[in-house]
Amino acid sequence: MTTRRNFIKKSTLAGAAITTGASAMAMSAKSYNNIIGANERLNIAIAGLGRRLNAFKAPIALKESNVKLLYLCDVMESQRLKGLKKFKEHINYNPKLENDIRKVLDDKDVDVLINATPDHWHAPGSIMAMKAGKHVYVEKPCSHNMYENEQLVKASKHFSKVVQMGNQQRSSGHTIEIINKIHSGIIGKPYKAIAFYNNSRGKVPLQKKALIPEGLDWDLWQGPAPRRNYTSETWNYNWHWYGWEYGTAEAGNNGTHELDVARWALDVDFPEHVYVEAEKRQFINDGWEMYDDMEATFKFNDNKTIKWDCKSRNGYSSYGTGRGTVIFGTEGSVFVNREKYILYDRSGKIVKEYNSKSNESGTALGGGGDTSTKHVQNMFEAIRGKDKLNAPIDDASKSMAMVHYCNIAYRINKGFDIDNKTGKIYDREAMKLWSRNYEPGWEPTF
Repeated sequence: MTTRRNFIKKSTLAGAAITTGASAMAMSAKSYNNIIGANERLNIAIAGLGRRLNAFKAPIALKESNVKLLYLCDVMESQRLKGLKKFKEHINYNPKLENDIRKVLDDKDVDVLINATPDHWHAPGSIMAMKAGKHVYVEKPCSHNMYENEQLVKASKHFSKVVQMGNQQRSSGHTIEIINKIHSGIIGKPYKAIAFYNNSRGKVPLQKKALIPEGLDWDLWQGPAPRRNYTSETWNYNWHWYGWEYGTAEAGNNGTHELDVARWALDVDFPEHVYVEAEKRQFINDGWEMYDDMEATFKFNDNKTIKWDCKSRNGYSSYGTGRGTVIFGTEGSVFVNREKYILYDRSGKIVKEYNSKSNESGTALGGGGDTSTKHVQNMFEAIRGKDKLNAPIDDASKSMAMVHYCNIAYRINKGFDIDNKTGKIYDREAMKLWSRNYEPGWEPTF
């Protein structure tokens, strides 16, 4: 990539000298913009054109991002066409439409992959991209299991690639501000955080054998997962709740965000112990195949604790809002979410309340907004060496590990101890879920 950029830079300087003045003015605006700043321009490909697509329109379209969208890739034809229509409202050129991510990664002109595929594709697809020489922005959850978590971090170091997870609250200005204040002692010693999420999701249809939807490459959609026949309602969203082949339950779907803020605030790495109380409690006979209600407790060294309080299908707001994180300290406490933070003294009196007026808050975050834009732009600048990553994968993967730990504890119906240095689990039964079965030839290795 450096060689290509050096070539483009030299070509740009030479071309600019030749086309100064009247020649430059005779060029079209589009041609001229393709020259100015081209030495630092990043070529982008997006894989997965579903609910998170809107989050990438602004950071790619903004002039200061200095990027070009080369590919829109999805295994569903209608998604590719919808994606193109959305982007055409923001850019004045046509990116290529592609079904197969492997063809996208074969293109040496692609610098960055934005990986917004389903969960089971996140780590394998990202590792494939790094092997092909690409930097990666991978949506949460960055991995489907702990083995992938390890492999993703190892690959980023092995290939020397910039990899950022889509835990975009790490780029939220007011969140950065209050976390820095917590680390500076504004609430004394922080000792406990409660990460919470509640929603009122409805019934999920039972899986039934069905014809593959028109335009869907079902084999490629499954990718790293073992092959099976298509069942209704699977490809679009309900794969989140249809067992463990594709999804990571609500902890991976939304808990990743709040657990990450909690761990960030307490300034901790891997926990020492996890235990959960979780069950499916709503719509008992519908197609939802995992817990929809969970309370997980993570114990860390230095007597610090993080709790994850999840209610996927009961909308009662235990903490006055749908999602967020509460941090308790010896001299006060803090509530923080995507929109604001509230600082309290030890008696519970409000000391300061700050509202960021962010347009990216609430329980449904698929539409993107200012925080996602900042997070993606942060990665672009980190690739150029002009900024430091806000969510580097070696740190983000530790928050991701908490998701895997509570899911494993639920699946084996018991808690377990963890090595707080390496993240390894001290339980043979739990370690059986460290990885998964892969379709032969699709293993996330390098």
